[in-house]
Amino acid sequence: MLLGSQLRRLREARGITREAAGYSIRASESKISRMELGRVSFKTRDVEDLLTLYGITDEQERNSLLSLAREANVAGWWHSYSDVLPSWFPTYVGLEGAASLIRAYEVQFIHGLLQTEAYARAVVRRGMKGASEADVEKRVALRLERQKYLADDGGPEFHVVLDEASLRRPYGDREVMRGQLQHLIEISERPNIRLQVMPFGFGGHSGESGAFTILSFTESDLTDVVYLEQLTSALYLDKREDVAQYEKALKELQQDSPGPDESRDLLRGLLQLS
Repeated sequence: MLLGSQLRRLREARGITREAAGYSIRASESKISRMELGRVSFKTRDVEDLLTLYGITDEQERNSLLSLAREANVAGWWHSYSDVLPSWFPTYVGLEGAASLIRAYEVQFIHGLLQTEAYARAVVRRGMKGASEADVEKRVALRLERQKYLADDGGPEFHVVLDEASLRRPYGDREVMRGQLQHLIEISERPNIRLQVMPFGFGGHSGESGAFTILSFTESDLTDVVYLEQLTSALYLDKREDVAQYEKALKELQQDSPGPDESRDLLRGLLQLS
């Protein structure tokens, strides 16, 4: 995505259309669009030709961008899990790992970055009916691997609003749910995590369209991305007007939900009832 956004910036600075850029590398306009959005791999020759077209002759700048192209083509650590993942999800894992700020709203179940191993196993089994135990365990292992980002020094900020429905809907037995609630109480104390609960008592709210995640990056060239997961696919929205709508919805959810301290009290109350 970073390389793609820089190529887009260079193209636009020269006033070159996507069609003309595509012609220069024997590709279509849509191929240039996918490259600029970071949706496809990069051939070194194509990047070299585009840099020449865009008038980039400085060797240091060219080498920097070509090095970025080589890095972009290296398979991520999650590649070994691709056999148990839907085709659209590896892209999300890569974006999540690169994000400096992750903001999310969840209503069906606890966000994957906050799930205990036992709860994650119950969720995966429910979603992968008929899968082998080995595949279930591999999917759970990926989820736990993703969580390591939050614990790392310099890990991302994670701001999440959980609908009370996600806390009351049981996955696994009573002990699994108690363990999950206790984990949420403990992990919400971490300095990089802001956890809020949208209670039933509030009534209707701005999360009516369902769960979503907003990913933000430190690189100024990268726009925020909204991730929307569906039954058979996922959407990645990066148009500023689309992102702005989801940012507005999340801001309202945060304003309307009890703060982190009050939300922890709500979690403790649910734990006592479980």
